[in-house]
Amino acid sequence: MRFRNLLAAGLGAALALPALAQQPSMPMHSGTDKFAQLGTELPTPNSFRTASGAPGKDYWQQRADYNIRVTLNDDNQSITGSEDITYTNLSPDKLSYLWLQLDANIYAPNSMTALTQTAELRDRMSFGALEYIQRTGFDGSFKIDDIRMKGGSSQLPHTINYTMMRVDLPRPLAPKQAVTFTVKWHYTVNDQTKLGGRSGYEYFPEDKNYLYEIAQFYPRMAVYDDVNGWQHKQFLGTGEFTLPFGDYRVSITAPADHVVGATGTLQNAEQVLTAAQRQRLAQAKTAAKPVVIVTQDEATKAEQGRAKNTKTWVYAAKNVRDFAWASSRKFIWDAMGLSIEGKPVVAMSYYPKEANPLWGQYSTQSVAHTIRSYSKRTVPYQYPVAISVHGSIGGMEYPMLCFNGYRPEKDGTYSAATKYGLISVVIHEVGHNFFPMIVNSDERQWTWMDEGLNTFCQYLAEQEWERGYPSRRGEPSQIVPYMVLDPKLQNPIMTNSESVLQLGNNAYAKPATALNILRETVMGRELFDYAFKTYAQRWAYKHPTPADFFRTMEDASGVDLDWFWRGWFYGTEHTDLSIEGVSWYKVDSKNPEVENSRRREELNAAPQTLSQQRNLQDIPKTLVDERPELKDFYNSYDQLAVSDTDKAKYQKYVATLSPEQQETLKKGLNFYQVNLKNLGGLVMPVVVQMTYNDGSQEVVNIPAEIWRKNNAEVTKVFVTEKPVAAFTLDPYLQTADTDLSNNAFPRKLAPSRFELFQQQQQATPNPMQQRNVSSQQPQSSGGSTGGGR
Repeated sequence: MRFRNLLAAGLGAALALPALAQQPSMPMHSGTDKFAQLGTELPTPNSFRTASGAPGKDYWQQRADYNIRVTLNDDNQSITGSEDITYTNLSPDKLSYLWLQLDANIYAPNSMTALTQTAELRDRMSFGALEYIQRTGFDGSFKIDDIRMKGGSSQLPHTINYTMMRVDLPRPLAPKQAVTFTVKWHYTVNDQTKLGGRSGYEYFPEDKNYLYEIAQFYPRMAVYDDVNGWQHKQFLGTGEFTLPFGDYRVSITAPADHVVGATGTLQNAEQVLTAAQRQRLAQAKTAAKPVVIVTQDEATKAEQGRAKNTKTWVYAAKNVRDFAWASSRKFIWDAMGLSIEGKPVVAMSYYPKEANPLWGQYSTQSVAHTIRSYSKRTVPYQYPVAISVHGSIGGMEYPMLCFNGYRPEKDGTYSAATKYGLISVVIHEVGHNFFPMIVNSDERQWTWMDEGLNTFCQYLAEQEWERGYPSRRGEPSQIVPYMVLDPKLQNPIMTNSESVLQLGNNAYAKPATALNILRETVMGRELFDYAFKTYAQRWAYKHPTPADFFRTMEDASGVDLDWFWRGWFYGTEHTDLSIEGVSWYKVDSKNPEVENSRRREELNAAPQTLSQQRNLQDIPKTLVDERPELKDFYNSYDQLAVSDTDKAKYQKYVATLSPEQQETLKKGLNFYQVNLKNLGGLVMPVVVQMTYNDGSQEVVNIPAEIWRKNNAEVTKVFVTEKPVAAFTLDPYLQTADTDLSNNAFPRKLAPSRFELFQQQQQATPNPMQQRNVSSQQPQSSGGSTGGGR
């Protein structure tokens, strides 16, 4: 069987006949086999963590239970506390000392955070920027007043190393044994609006009130595990927290006119809530829409006073890794109920009147939506409450409670960016209940294991909120600007939290995008969803590592993903696949009537050269025209005319073929040799769209393994019944291809835009302000009495 190479309009120049045998192996791109298995990069499986990615038969983890008593001083913004910590050693090791985290010590004047902070001075500096650089006049570090065995008479020896504290035990703690000791401390709360941080207060000068969002407020046990021993890497501000599970009972003493929300369930509602508020709370637990428990009128009235007495709010939480709380006389409080696989959960929000009407309408509904969405994709939410608190902290997560930003303008209006910003941050921070509060990864080492996985689930929940939801992260095309940055401005995802150059892109956006590509393009939704849920189920309430995630995703799906982890998580290359050329071939049928007719059509359709066109005018008669005696046989010979001999020869040829071979000749199939190059270095599936001459289209998804023998360039042959007018790579923007200009053949022009602007620009009112609709909008059922400001 012989092939004809056709010069098709727009489909490239003719090439030599293709070699249809297996292509020879070529040197790997960049000298590295991108399909090599992750061998030495992953730890050796053992009886604690298996090769399948599941916990092993000897898996263990420590436990820390707390009984905490704290007092908030609203006059000088300080906290005094004491705690009884019961630490249970479930490891096979004897422990002669324990390590605790003192995270507030980043606010010590000589903290490692302050000493290693870098900055640049400019010709013009704001007072705020200068104050941040100086960090003078404030010490928010822990002051440890006392550490002793519970009921003991003498201090326990202890050593403070920046944000870590070692407590030396009087005798080694044997396996399966527990020890209880007491710590007393105090510290000054930071002004979060000036110093930043994941905890602190916001001051409202209009009514002279404070709103406290309090976390990392107590000395917390560090993790001791089979991977690192003690995880006591210093807290510098970026790498978050690694904590063991335990039960908490926390008593919070605050001014009597404050409302206090916290991790866990309120134990003494009769002592701290009015009868009306208790009745509303009971109603909210089964309500399908938010019910206001502390109204805006009640909060506004409380803002005007200053109670001299105090109340103690008691909260309890089981099997959590941390505890946080919020307190203010400004709080409005609303809640609604939902059921997760038959278990009741109460979604709640606490916010000042400055947050209305936006928060009353969207916060608690967003909390409930998140719990439903994540529960079906991971594990059922087992905790009794999920809470969103509004203050100056833009977004920070803790078990059952999170701090979120975004508030409307003072006139009650807000932009679309503010609305969707609020919904997104609530989804994200509430979603952290699953990663890392339940699937308890090491945030101090691997930010992506909580932020990346959570951002991916956030994207899915956002798309379930509203058709066409404007998600900022998740779609492959959104990561392109980061992927094409200078490699000096990037790190691999597998980089320690404190060393990452661009945390948002590296730890949030890129891993979320990678997971979306895995789900949509590499694995498919069914295989991905099953494997992802298996990971969550295996490691719920445990401490997974990256290897546990990588191995589980492969083990539960049956898909070899080492090439994907190697490219997306261990490297910084980007996707840029290019169609370098296309050649069109058809089978030579050997039928002289068919082939000669086709050839005649091609000759008739061939364009005349410029010389030929001019010669028709300049040479009206040739010599042969003037002297016919010069003509002979060849002047009338038609080389494409079909003779009886030609027909007989063809029939003789056909008789030698099998029926299947004869059918192949009749089909008139089209063969397209497509030359592909991997210019970006990141091996990815090849998604090819073929647009036929009749306008119909077909998409072919080719696994990434097409690059396994040559990571840099390959040739693929497509066989079609209809002629192809154009080939396009990644037509649905699913591989984060960074250069679309080389994705089409024939090439397509991709328009860009530039913006013209005046040198002086004025702030543009948001659409609600432009239409003057803020004051006419009705309050939502989740809002408070009195409406927005």
